[in-house]
Amino acid sequence: MFSLIRNIIHIVWTGADALRKALHLVILLFIFSIVFGAIFASTPAVPGSAALVIRPNGRLVEQLAGDPFTRALGELTGDADPETLVRDIIDGLEYAKDDARITSVMLDLSALPGGGLSKLSRVADAIEDFRDSGKPVIAKADYFGQGNYYLAAHADEIYMHPEGVLAFYGFGAYLNYYKDALDKLQIDWNVFQAGTYKSAVEPYTRNDMSDTDRAALGNVIDQLWSQYKTDIESARSLEPGTIDSALDDLITTVESTGGDLAQIALDFNLVDGLWTRDQVSARMIEVAGSNGDDSTYPAVGLDNYLHRMRLLKGDVVAAQNIGVIVASGEILYGDRDPGTIGGDTTARLLREVRQDDSVKAVVLRVDSPGGSLLASEVIRDEVLALREAGKPVVASMSSIAASGGYWVSMSADRIYATPYTITGSIGVFGMFASFERSLDALGISTDGIATTPWAGQLRPDRTMSEEGKAIFQAMIDRDYADFVSHVADSRGMSEDFVDSIAQGRIWTGNDALANGLVDELGELEQAIAAAGELAGLDAGAAGLKYFERKLDPVEKMMLDMLGGAQAWGIDITRFARPSSAVERLAGVVEEVLSPLTRFNDPKGVYSHCFCAFD
Repeated sequence: MFSLIRNIIHIVWTGADALRKALHLVILLFIFSIVFGAIFASTPAVPGSAALVIRPNGRLVEQLAGDPFTRALGELTGDADPETLVRDIIDGLEYAKDDARITSVMLDLSALPGGGLSKLSRVADAIEDFRDSGKPVIAKADYFGQGNYYLAAHADEIYMHPEGVLAFYGFGAYLNYYKDALDKLQIDWNVFQAGTYKSAVEPYTRNDMSDTDRAALGNVIDQLWSQYKTDIESARSLEPGTIDSALDDLITTVESTGGDLAQIALDFNLVDGLWTRDQVSARMIEVAGSNGDDSTYPAVGLDNYLHRMRLLKGDVVAAQNIGVIVASGEILYGDRDPGTIGGDTTARLLREVRQDDSVKAVVLRVDSPGGSLLASEVIRDEVLALREAGKPVVASMSSIAASGGYWVSMSADRIYATPYTITGSIGVFGMFASFERSLDALGISTDGIATTPWAGQLRPDRTMSEEGKAIFQAMIDRDYADFVSHVADSRGMSEDFVDSIAQGRIWTGNDALANGLVDELGELEQAIAAAGELAGLDAGAAGLKYFERKLDPVEKMMLDMLGGAQAWGIDITRFARPSSAVERLAGVVEEVLSPLTRFNDPKGVYSHCFCAFD
């Protein structure tokens, strides 16, 4: 009897346990169906025949700024700062050239202001590579500036709105200078520098550009403008000097068209037509076909296309990999979100690469004007540790790798730059502001006692003594000597020669190659190939592994579900952080004051270059 009861209980328990597992499975399947339904609801399918629409929004960047989850949420709600990742456009074009479903590319450049000639050139190369597949690229914009037109020039056809304008105006370098304003505010900037051309401190000590800075900047922008014109004229099959002809007597040219600036672009064959948006759509229907209503053409946006293709293709990680780390933005001490280079953050990524046995070589992609010297050295320490671990490091310079950007690159096994890269600026400076005169004007004085004369030297409400200034300058001189010495050791040069090409002077990639500051001219792809070669990896066999702050699975799931909810018509803007008028105003003020507030090096020593050109 007892045995029978036990058997009955066992059967019931087994059945209940099986039912429990079945219910768990049903619930899990239900959850997964919701998640995957959300993913695919938020990502339209790629039509069987369609144009790939590439519509960059914001400047081209090597790395999107900000915490990845916050940024991704902002992109869903429309609150993210506009930026376009270079890698996204290149990957999209790479996938599309061999995808039979993609018949053509519509390159809508209306919302792209630019992003540095090196980045523009890399995307232009990808456009040319796509065109080699025989598929046409049609570019359009309501109006063109120099940045977005550079990409348009590499398309098969260019169309601009009849009321638009193609604004060629050359390259310039202009800064605000604060000396008179600081004098009126009775603020004393104690400035220390090493390097004749180290001009980053000039805005705080002068009211105009120095002759040395004017010479260095002039050399760089003249080279970049000449290369820009050559690239445009070659891409459009124009006679050399066409752009100069359009600009040399611009007033007469404008008067001859009755002030019609769009007509000038057409007359000089810089665009293929002055067409309205509807006319461009009609042309795309001719190229890509019709959706059946004769008013639209089958199309897939870049974001949706990439989402689908990356799910389909999967990662390019293999058993043996080349690791890639992007260092983009100013170099600041400590931990920082992407878009700036945190010394600790980037060093941690480099350590992660060093400890990853699947990574055999490393590419450090640098796009930085520099910043904190100590943070730069923390990063360089990890580059050296990688080399000591037997993992070769190749530095790949994007639009700018100057000052601290060169510091973090100089100890790599090999350095690549592009002709458009701004690099060098091997120099050091320090600044310390004091407000004792401002306080005195308000009737506020400072007094006290200390055990040594040095205790109050770095108080902003006290005048810095001559002895304190001498110590600070000695520290700057030592750091400059270290910079020169590190370059000499890394590049196999004499310190005297390095000093002669240093002094804080900036160089183009071409000049840097001639001076021995870089090894070769080439893009990221060439740097990756070189890293594989140095590691003895078979060409094409190694994988590519990016090391960066990524969304964790929970964050990814949340965003996919929110995207699906949005596709189903649910308002998700309440999930975004509200931005009041006060917050927006604070953001504007922060941006204006950032040159004065962003420096956070514990020693107060910086290797920074204010050298962005438009």
